[in-house]
Amino acid sequence: MKVEVFETPQDAAKSLAQEVAALIRSRAAEGKNVVLGLATGATPLPFYAELVRMHKEEGLSFANVISFNLDEYSGLDRAHPESYWYFMHQNLFNHIDMKPENINLPSGMVAQEEIPAHCAAYEQKIKDCGGIDLQILGIGRTGHIGFNEPGSDDTTITRQVHLDDLTRSDAAPAFNGIENVPTTAITMGVATIMGAREVALMAWGEKKAAIVKEAIEGPVCIEVAASYLQNHNNAKFLLDKAAAADL
Repeated sequence: MKVEVFETPQDAAKSLAQEVAALIRSRAAEGKNVVLGLATGATPLPFYAELVRMHKEEGLSFANVISFNLDEYSGLDRAHPESYWYFMHQNLFNHIDMKPENINLPSGMVAQEEIPAHCAAYEQKIKDCGGIDLQILGIGRTGHIGFNEPGSDDTTITRQVHLDDLTRSDAAPAFNGIENVPTTAITMGVATIMGAREVALMAWGEKKAAIVKEAIEGPVCIEVAASYLQNHNNAKFLLDKAAAADL
Protein backbone atom coordinates (compact mmCIF):
# COMPACT_ATOMS: atom_id res chain seq x y z
CA MET A 1 0.00 0.00 0.00
CA LYS A 2 1.33 3.42 -0.93
CA VAL A 3 1.73 6.04 1.78
CA GLU A 4 2.34 9.68 0.85
CA VAL A 5 3.19 12.20 3.58
CA PHE A 6 2.71 15.94 3.07
CA GLU A 7 3.54 19.05 5.08
CA THR A 8 -0.10 20.13 5.34
CA PRO A 9 -3.59 18.79 4.58
CA GLN A 10 -3.85 21.43 1.86
CA ASP A 11 -0.75 20.08 0.11
CA ALA A 12 -2.17 16.55 0.19
CA ALA A 13 -5.61 17.70 -0.97
CA LYS A 14 -4.07 19.61 -3.87
CA SER A 15 -2.12 16.54 -5.00
CA LEU A 16 -5.22 14.34 -4.92
CA ALA A 17 -7.37 16.97 -6.65
CA GLN A 18 -4.84 17.19 -9.50
CA GLU A 19 -4.99 13.41 -9.88
CA VAL A 20 -8.80 13.47 -9.96
CA ALA A 21 -8.81 16.34 -12.46
CA ALA A 22 -6.48 14.43 -14.77
CA LEU A 23 -8.78 11.38 -14.60
CA ILE A 24 -11.88 13.49 -15.33
CA ARG A 25 -10.23 15.22 -18.27
CA SER A 26 -8.80 12.05 -19.81
CA ARG A 27 -12.19 10.34 -19.62
CA ALA A 28 -13.94 13.41 -21.04
CA ALA A 29 -11.52 13.35 -23.99
CA GLU A 30 -12.64 9.75 -24.63
CA GLY A 31 -16.31 10.70 -24.27
CA LYS A 32 -16.59 8.58 -21.13
CA ASN A 33 -17.89 9.14 -17.61
CA VAL A 34 -15.92 8.93 -14.37
CA VAL A 35 -17.48 7.30 -11.29
CA LEU A 36 -16.23 8.78 -8.02
CA GLY A 37 -16.96 7.48 -4.53
CA LEU A 38 -17.14 10.44 -2.16
CA ALA A 39 -16.72 10.91 1.59
CA THR A 40 -17.95 13.45 4.13
CA GLY A 41 -16.63 14.90 7.38
CA ALA A 42 -13.91 17.45 8.04
CA THR A 43 -11.13 15.46 6.34
CA PRO A 44 -12.13 15.93 2.66
CA LEU A 45 -13.00 19.64 3.01
CA PRO A 46 -9.66 20.95 1.65
CA PHE A 47 -9.93 18.44 -1.21
CA TYR A 48 -13.42 19.65 -2.14
CA ALA A 49 -12.31 23.27 -1.83
CA GLU A 50 -9.51 22.60 -4.32
CA LEU A 51 -11.89 20.91 -6.78
CA VAL A 52 -14.21 23.92 -6.58
CA ARG A 53 -11.26 26.25 -7.19
CA MET A 54 -10.17 24.21 -10.22
CA HIS A 55 -13.70 24.38 -11.61
CA LYS A 56 -13.98 28.15 -11.16
CA GLU A 57 -10.42 29.17 -12.04
CA GLU A 58 -9.20 26.44 -14.41
CA GLY A 59 -12.42 25.43 -16.13
CA LEU A 60 -12.47 21.87 -14.80
CA SER A 61 -15.87 20.47 -15.79
CA PHE A 62 -17.68 17.78 -13.81
CA ALA A 63 -20.28 17.19 -16.51
CA ASN A 64 -19.02 13.62 -17.06
CA VAL A 65 -18.79 12.74 -13.34
CA ILE A 66 -21.14 10.33 -11.56
CA SER A 67 -20.80 10.22 -7.78
CA PHE A 68 -21.79 7.78 -5.05
CA ASN A 69 -21.46 8.85 -1.44
CA LEU A 70 -20.33 6.37 1.17
CA ASP A 71 -23.04 6.88 3.72
CA GLU A 72 -25.89 8.83 5.32
CA TYR A 73 -27.29 9.08 8.83
CA SER A 74 -30.63 7.35 9.39
CA GLY A 75 -33.49 9.69 10.22
CA LEU A 76 -32.05 12.90 8.74
CA ASP A 77 -33.82 14.48 5.77
CA ARG A 78 -31.92 16.31 3.05
CA ALA A 79 -32.51 19.72 4.60
CA HIS A 80 -30.98 18.77 7.96
CA PRO A 81 -27.70 20.69 8.34
CA GLU A 82 -25.90 17.53 9.55
CA SER A 83 -27.18 15.32 6.74
CA TYR A 84 -24.57 14.28 4.25
CA TRP A 85 -26.81 15.40 1.39
CA TYR A 86 -26.67 18.91 2.84
CA PHE A 87 -22.92 18.66 3.49
CA MET A 88 -22.10 17.57 -0.05
CA HIS A 89 -24.20 20.29 -1.66
CA GLN A 90 -22.84 23.01 0.64
CA ASN A 91 -19.22 22.02 0.12
CA LEU A 92 -19.10 20.71 -3.45
CA PHE A 93 -22.16 20.11 -5.61
CA ASN A 94 -23.64 23.64 -5.39
CA HIS A 95 -20.35 25.09 -6.70
CA ILE A 96 -19.62 22.87 -9.72
CA ASP A 97 -21.40 21.75 -12.90
CA MET A 98 -22.31 18.19 -11.96
CA LYS A 99 -25.64 17.02 -13.32
CA PRO A 100 -28.13 16.53 -10.44
CA GLU A 101 -29.15 13.15 -11.86
CA ASN A 102 -25.52 11.97 -11.52
CA ILE A 103 -25.42 12.61 -7.75
CA ASN A 104 -26.14 9.55 -5.61
CA LEU A 105 -26.37 9.28 -1.82
CA PRO A 106 -28.14 6.74 0.37
CA SER A 107 -31.37 8.14 1.82
CA GLY A 108 -31.76 8.59 5.56
CA MET A 109 -35.54 8.74 5.27
CA VAL A 110 -36.36 5.26 3.94
CA ALA A 111 -38.91 3.35 6.02
CA GLN A 112 -37.26 0.65 8.12
CA GLU A 113 -38.84 -2.23 6.21
CA GLU A 114 -37.66 -0.77 2.88
CA ILE A 115 -34.00 -0.29 3.87
CA PRO A 116 -32.78 -3.69 2.57
CA ALA A 117 -34.29 -3.01 -0.88
CA HIS A 118 -32.92 0.56 -0.86
CA CYS A 119 -29.40 -0.74 -0.08
CA ALA A 120 -29.63 -3.45 -2.75
CA ALA A 121 -30.69 -0.85 -5.32
CA TYR A 122 -27.71 1.35 -4.37
CA GLU A 123 -25.31 -1.56 -4.91
CA GLN A 124 -26.97 -2.34 -8.25
CA LYS A 125 -26.72 1.27 -9.45
CA ILE A 126 -22.98 1.30 -8.73
CA LYS A 127 -22.65 -1.86 -10.86
CA ASP A 128 -24.86 -0.42 -13.61
CA CYS A 129 -22.57 2.63 -13.81
CA GLY A 130 -19.56 0.36 -14.35
CA GLY A 131 -18.24 0.38 -10.79
CA ILE A 132 -16.33 3.05 -8.89
CA ASP A 133 -13.16 4.33 -10.57
CA LEU A 134 -11.78 6.16 -7.53
CA GLN A 135 -13.09 5.96 -3.96
CA ILE A 136 -12.23 8.83 -1.62
CA LEU A 137 -12.06 7.94 2.09
CA GLY A 138 -11.40 9.40 5.48
CA ILE A 139 -10.81 7.25 8.56
CA GLY A 140 -12.65 7.39 11.87
CA ARG A 141 -10.93 6.89 15.20
CA THR A 142 -12.52 3.41 15.38
CA GLY A 143 -10.79 2.61 12.09
CA HIS A 144 -14.04 2.92 10.19
CA ILE A 145 -14.16 3.66 6.48
CA GLY A 146 -17.63 4.80 5.56
CA PHE A 147 -19.52 3.77 8.67
CA ASN A 148 -17.99 0.28 8.73
CA GLU A 149 -17.42 0.09 12.47
CA PRO A 150 -15.42 -2.64 14.28
CA GLY A 151 -16.98 -5.99 13.39
CA SER A 152 -17.41 -5.13 9.69
CA ASP A 153 -15.61 -7.70 7.54
CA ASP A 154 -14.65 -7.62 3.88
CA THR A 155 -17.84 -9.37 2.73
CA THR A 156 -20.09 -6.49 3.86
CA ILE A 157 -22.03 -4.47 1.28
CA THR A 158 -24.37 -1.47 1.53
CA ARG A 159 -26.55 -1.87 4.62
CA GLN A 160 -27.84 -0.21 7.78
CA VAL A 161 -25.36 -0.22 10.69
CA HIS A 162 -25.30 0.78 14.35
CA LEU A 163 -22.84 3.55 15.09
CA ASP A 164 -20.04 3.04 17.61
CA ASP A 165 -20.16 5.13 20.79
CA LEU A 166 -16.82 6.75 19.90
CA THR A 167 -18.14 7.72 16.46
CA ARG A 168 -21.25 9.23 18.02
CA SER A 169 -19.27 11.11 20.67
CA ASP A 170 -16.97 12.53 17.97
CA ALA A 171 -20.09 13.77 16.13
CA ALA A 172 -21.79 15.10 19.27
CA PRO A 173 -20.51 18.72 19.10
CA ALA A 174 -21.98 19.16 15.61
CA PHE A 175 -25.33 17.83 16.83
CA ASN A 176 -25.32 19.88 20.09
CA GLY A 177 -25.12 16.75 22.21
CA ILE A 178 -24.76 13.00 21.82
CA GLU A 179 -28.48 12.52 22.47
CA ASN A 180 -29.14 14.19 19.10
CA VAL A 181 -26.71 12.00 17.13
CA PRO A 182 -28.44 9.22 15.15
CA THR A 183 -27.70 5.71 16.40
CA THR A 184 -27.77 4.13 12.93
CA ALA A 185 -26.69 4.96 9.40
CA ILE A 186 -26.69 3.47 5.91
CA THR A 187 -23.21 2.82 4.56
CA MET A 188 -21.43 1.17 1.68
CA GLY A 189 -19.78 -2.01 2.94
CA VAL A 190 -16.10 -2.91 3.03
CA ALA A 191 -16.59 -5.13 -0.03
CA THR A 192 -18.25 -2.24 -1.88
CA ILE A 193 -15.28 0.01 -1.11
CA MET A 194 -12.77 -2.71 -2.00
CA GLY A 195 -14.51 -3.05 -5.36
CA ALA A 196 -13.32 0.41 -6.42
CA ARG A 197 -10.51 0.33 -8.97
CA GLU A 198 -8.52 2.87 -6.93
CA VAL A 199 -8.82 4.03 -3.31
CA ALA A 200 -7.40 7.20 -1.75
CA LEU A 201 -7.68 7.63 2.02
CA MET A 202 -6.90 10.99 3.63
CA ALA A 203 -6.08 11.56 7.31
CA TRP A 204 -4.95 14.69 9.14
CA GLY A 205 -3.79 15.50 12.64
CA GLU A 206 -2.29 13.77 15.66
CA LYS A 207 -5.68 12.37 16.75
CA LYS A 208 -5.60 10.08 13.72
CA ALA A 209 -1.97 8.94 14.10
CA ALA A 210 -2.65 5.86 16.25
CA ILE A 211 -5.44 4.46 14.06
CA VAL A 212 -3.50 5.25 10.87
CA LYS A 213 -0.62 3.14 12.23
CA GLU A 214 -3.02 0.26 12.98
CA ALA A 215 -4.58 0.45 9.52
CA ILE A 216 -1.26 0.51 7.67
CA GLU A 217 1.10 -1.54 9.87
CA GLY A 218 -1.23 -3.65 12.00
CA PRO A 219 -2.79 -6.98 11.08
CA VAL A 220 -5.69 -7.06 8.62
CA CYS A 221 -8.56 -7.55 11.03
CA ILE A 222 -12.28 -7.15 11.53
CA GLU A 223 -11.71 -4.65 14.35
CA VAL A 224 -10.14 -2.05 11.98
CA ALA A 225 -12.07 -1.90 8.73
CA ALA A 226 -9.44 0.34 7.12
CA SER A 227 -6.86 -2.45 7.56
CA TYR A 228 -8.56 -4.36 4.72
CA LEU A 229 -7.12 -1.74 2.35
CA GLN A 230 -3.78 -3.55 2.78
CA ASN A 231 -5.32 -6.19 0.48
CA HIS A 232 -6.36 -3.70 -2.22
CA ASN A 233 -4.11 -3.65 -5.27
CA ASN A 234 -4.38 0.13 -5.82
CA ALA A 235 -4.88 1.91 -2.48
CA LYS A 236 -2.95 4.77 -0.97
CA PHE A 237 -2.98 6.85 2.19
CA LEU A 238 -2.41 10.61 1.93
CA LEU A 239 -1.32 11.93 5.34
CA ASP A 240 -0.10 15.14 6.87
CA LYS A 241 2.98 14.90 9.10
CA ALA A 242 0.93 14.74 12.31
CA ALA A 243 -1.21 11.81 11.10
CA ALA A 244 1.95 9.99 9.94
CA ALA A 245 3.85 10.58 13.19
CA ASP A 246 3.48 7.03 14.56
CA LEU A 247 4.53 5.20 11.38
